[in-house]
Amino acid sequence: MTPTTTSGPRTWFGFPEIVDERAARTVAAGVVLLSAAYVATGWWPLLAVLAYGFVARVAAGPRYSPLGLIATRVVVPRLAGRARLTAGTPKRFAQSIGATLSLTAVVLALVLDTATAARVTVGLITVAATLESALGYCLGCTI
Repeated sequence: MTPTTTSGPRTWFGFPEIVDERAARTVAAGVVLLSAAYVATGWWPLLAVLAYGFVARVAAGPRYSPLGLIATRVVVPRLAGRARLTAGTPKRFAQSIGATLSLTAVVLALVLDTATAARVTVGLITVAATLESALGYCLGCTI
């Protein structure tokens, strides 16, 4: 069993009770890239991918998230060192904040046609994801 899965029978949905901090930081790095690219370009498909990823991670952990799968199945297994295990519940809460902000940005950009407000909202995600990725500081976990 890997540190990114829960014990017991496999379900379609549900967040891992324990996660590897290295995977969380890798996902956050991907979020930084996606969100910064959206802020820079305003290209809405990037926003759609970002929002989908957050919703998928809240619903099922890394199971349906492209960034989650890359982190847990490609990047982390190739990293030296031991797993750094941490509680999954605060990470899920942080992902739910990201989902809320990214879905708000989708509404701002595509429904209300307020691209600047959408970019500012995604900029907040960029800041939080940068803190997680670069410093290991989970703003959502702190909240």
